[in-house]
Amino acid sequence: MTSGIHHITLISRRVQANVDFYVGFLGLHLVKRTGGFEDPNQLHLFYGDASGSPGSLVSFLIWEDGSPGRVGYGQPSEIAFAIPPQSIGFWLTRALQFNIQATGPAQEFGEPVLRLKDPDGVIVKLVGTDALAEPAPWANRDIPEADSIRRMRGTTMLTEKPKETAHFLQSHFGYREAAATETIHRLVSSSGDVVDVRDAAGFWAAAPGTGTIDHIAFRAPDEATVLAVRADLEQEHAGATNAHDRKYFFSLYVREPGGSLYELATDGPGFAVDELPDALGSKLFLPPHLSSDPAATVVRLPQFALPGEPRLTLRDLPFVHRFYHPDRMNDRTFVLLHGSGGNETDMLPFGHQLDPRATLVGVRGRSTEEGFPRWFRRLSMTTFDQRDIRSEAEAFAAFVDEARDAYGLDLGKTVFIGYSNGANLLAAVMLLHPGTIKNAVLMRAMAALEDAPKADLAGTNVLMLTGKDDLYGKHAPQLKAELRESGANFEAIDLDTGHGIGPEDVAVIRPWFAEQGL
Repeated sequence: MTSGIHHITLISRRVQANVDFYVGFLGLHLVKRTGGFEDPNQLHLFYGDASGSPGSLVSFLIWEDGSPGRVGYGQPSEIAFAIPPQSIGFWLTRALQFNIQATGPAQEFGEPVLRLKDPDGVIVKLVGTDALAEPAPWANRDIPEADSIRRMRGTTMLTEKPKETAHFLQSHFGYREAAATETIHRLVSSSGDVVDVRDAAGFWAAAPGTGTIDHIAFRAPDEATVLAVRADLEQEHAGATNAHDRKYFFSLYVREPGGSLYELATDGPGFAVDELPDALGSKLFLPPHLSSDPAATVVRLPQFALPGEPRLTLRDLPFVHRFYHPDRMNDRTFVLLHGSGGNETDMLPFGHQLDPRATLVGVRGRSTEEGFPRWFRRLSMTTFDQRDIRSEAEAFAAFVDEARDAYGLDLGKTVFIGYSNGANLLAAVMLLHPGTIKNAVLMRAMAALEDAPKADLAGTNVLMLTGKDDLYGKHAPQLKAELRESGANFEAIDLDTGHGIGPEDVAVIRPWFAEQGL
């Protein structure tokens, strides 16, 4: 049986920083980019050698702006890449050039090790060793082939049950013990990579999130081997197992006695099944179950640029936000505000449906209710914290000013589109900070702001869409009156719909754009 690491999967918070580190600094080859098989809003990137060989692969689930996790027992704590022993000096110099903190080199099990941290804080070790084969070295533009990363050297597991964890690896994944210290058992595979099982008794438990390692995938030669291992695990009552066809490999998931998630993945068919070998990683692929509406999926996935490609540098502004740039852009920009419980990606498909060539900016509200984003605090279904509304409206007005300067937004061509709670926030911004927003579409909005000031909105274009069957619609007339009295170029339309949004809104908004010359 083939044994060894197939790939290791981690979770990252920022895709651009991740690409810059693993491609730009480490010089790995981006061999595949896909939508998430489990989460359609998730981008999944694989890095490896020239051909994306099993054993060279590290992959990342991108939880853009997601919450950090916590490293602890029941989870791997670090990953290691193999480099030629004589290349330690090259990589230490390179770390200094890239302003990446490095510690070492130090000896670990007789090998020189340089320790780094990636942008999410994951420990990445560069290990000088000749113990592994070199199937397809990848020569980066500024990293000589002689110094390039060869493949995965291994990983470190944190466990409260070191004996059980080690036995599980030895019994089902083809590892044998090669060395040990007081706290670490080093296991080695037939491929030459290692798993260091570290006793973490007394440490805290792991928590999933960005900056953590999700799982380790081990190698199997074929599907029959995976199913045979599954039968063995079930016979031993080793816990729940799940088998999946991931297109590029067939795999099985199981948790080992210490709590870490393992995957057993076949070596084939590999990443060249839908991409030419010399074009690996150049195109985004979506799992079959997401292909029915690809545009709605693609616009939600974070975009990035490879080193040397043109890029937009995101700024650290008061609100979490996400850009989507279509391949062919016009001069329209939509700033999209979600409803209660949504996030910065929720409204992107709607904006893309309105105009596939518009630049989209999705923004996330900063208030939370039962863990879900909102734009301001709600006291009941129809009453709101007035101080919070005014505070967040002021913050959003500042965000608009900073985004205009940072990204060169033409506010005359920018349309702010809000739904429900997001529309209420936009109305408050216009009434409290006249002139900040020049064009607005308010869908299913209501009067959330009490004692609204008499604002002068001359020169501001506002379209307000209310559902005739919307339970909140009875609270819309007051806001309509306030906007009419403001002097805005205001139009209100009642649609034959409820609180949700859909094609009825698109059919009205598009001609309104044309009427306003937007």
